[in-house]
Amino acid sequence: MIRAAILLRALRDTARLMVGVSSYDAYRAHMALHHPDREPLTERAFFRNRQDARYGAAGGGKCC
Repeated sequence: MIRAAILLRALRDTARLMVGVSSYDAYRAHMALHHPDREPLTERAFFRNRQDARYGAAGGGKCC
């Protein structure tokens, strides 16, 4: 049962990366490690930021 959950998570993450959607979990881990003083984006705001960065909207981009 646990193996199936791990496999499904890996498949989900792979599918998201294939279409250019970064992992919110990875983002949260990055923020906690590298920017503990900053409030992380909500999941919705994170998704919008990644879409803006991918399609060239002003204000979208990486933090570091």
